Amino acid sequence: MQQTDPTYASAASQPPKRRSHFRRFVLVYYVLLALMLIAFIPSYISINRYQHRIAESIGRSLGRPVHLDKVTLNLLPLPGFTIENLVVSEDPAFGSEPVIRANSVHATLRVWPLWRRKVEFATISFTEPSVNLVHLPNGKWNLESILIQAAHIQTAPTAQKTSGPAPRFPYIEATGARVNLKQGQEKMPFSLNDAEFALWLPNPQEWHLRLEAHPARSDTFVSDTGILRVEGTLRRASSLAEVPINLDAQWINAPLGEFTHLLLGRDAGVRGDMNLIAHTKGTVGDSTLIARLRLDKLRRAEFIPESSVAVDLQCQSSATNSFHSFPDATCAWTPSGGTQPITLKAAVPDVRELSAATATLTTENLPVAATMDWLRILSRRLPADLSAQGTLNATIAPAPLIHLNTQWDTKLNASLEAGDLTLISPQSGLTTPLAIGEIDLHSLPPTAPAIARNHRPAPPTPSGIVLAPTTLALGGKEPATLEARIDAGGYTLHLSGMVVLARLSALGKALPFFGDGLADALPADRAAGPVRIDMNSNRPWGGVQSWQDSTSHPIPNRRIRR
Repeated sequence: MQQTDPTYASAASQPPKRRSHFRRFVLVYYVLLALMLIAFIPSYISINRYQHRIAESIGRSLGRPVHLDKVTLNLLPLPGFTIENLVVSEDPAFGSEPVIRANSVHATLRVWPLWRRKVEFATISFTEPSVNLVHLPNGKWNLESILIQAAHIQTAPTAQKTSGPAPRFPYIEATGARVNLKQGQEKMPFSLNDAEFALWLPNPQEWHLRLEAHPARSDTFVSDTGILRVEGTLRRASSLAEVPINLDAQWINAPLGEFTHLLLGRDAGVRGDMNLIAHTKGTVGDSTLIARLRLDKLRRAEFIPESSVAVDLQCQSSATNSFHSFPDATCAWTPSGGTQPITLKAAVPDVRELSAATATLTTENLPVAATMDWLRILSRRLPADLSAQGTLNATIAPAPLIHLNTQWDTKLNASLEAGDLTLISPQSGLTTPLAIGEIDLHSLPPTAPAIARNHRPAPPTPSGIVLAPTTLALGGKEPATLEARIDAGGYTLHLSGMVVLARLSALGKALPFFGDGLADALPADRAAGPVRIDMNSNRPWGGVQSWQDSTSHPIPNRRIRR
């Protein structure tokens, strides 16, 4: 019997190599075909017939009518929808402008729930949406009903791995958003631009939100206002006032010039950097607010002083009536070189009626030397070697604004006391310390407006602050006396008594706001000894100071024989 070659038999039993390669790559061919079908089929599938149903579903979730132009199905990289021109209508009580408008919204679906015929959104992404936040005079916000509506819908945490009876809350995000602020029907000039927003549900009863934006103003150009960040949690509740909150906010790297331009609509002429950090915890209706305001490199815009001032203000208050009332705000700052803080206490019954707000600023035993840096950022004319010794005690309490003849008049209840004061400035000629008596600076007592015959109140007495007679050791046997009055129009000075003219001139050089125009009014025959003077000056704010000499012939003081 003829035997078969084993090698030949083995080779004959093997399939052709071409078929082996086909079987090896058939799975790859099927995967590529499936991907091509997934990529091209959605363009031939129209789901616009479900457009009305999708809009109604979103509207029920928000509690507002929703309109959209087009819905496109996407299968890669995850199944989902792309919605074009989404518009969420406003409650008529807050106006007619939509609360949310977005050109494009992309929503992705969770894959595994689809096998059980359940629809769960994994993410909802808004591209460059516009949001209107409306605040009514009665304190209501337009987003209040949307928040309460969401609180009644039971959802599972966003990061929950398995699907349960309740659908998982989607991860909601927005990029390039603009948030507009409206007070009733009036659109405010303030807005948040280039906002990045995210919202998710870490546990069934709590939302976590994150916001980063650039504050802006629409009625003027503001280039750089820093970055505003808000992050924290909101919990479910039956009303907005009962919503528990735990929020942190930061406003960082804001140049003071642009910051004042943003708030006031104009540059206030100050420079420096502002950083504000705040934390609030409680409920929307009643919470505790803690804030820290830091101003670095504080100075005027006109010049750069040799040294700048840093302010580190610590504040706290309770916030009631949904952040409309701050009944016990307290801020404190301890200046460099001081031991006691400067304290500001304020009560704001309603932020919508600031005329009823009251505030009191107090300081105790503040070293006068600490105020020299503040004066130098206000004026570059102060001598570099000017130094002062002594302590200050001050209380400033703005009274409520009073409405008279449709004009608003602010009254100040102010008092400032200083003791053991001395000034020295060899550069100006004050080579020996100049002693200043007790300073008593206080506001004028309020006067009731007189009633004219036509039963209309007369114009109110201009409010102002007066400096009680203060002694200055200007070289005479008896010290000279200085009096002053400051009001909304400017200030006036009255100097009288025995002085050595050289020492008086040196004081004018050391304190330019006192010495402007003084040299022109002093007697031409400047005697070496003390002379008696009686001089007055007047300076309107922003104007030129002028001195008048009331003593036509100053008489030199004769030496007294011992």
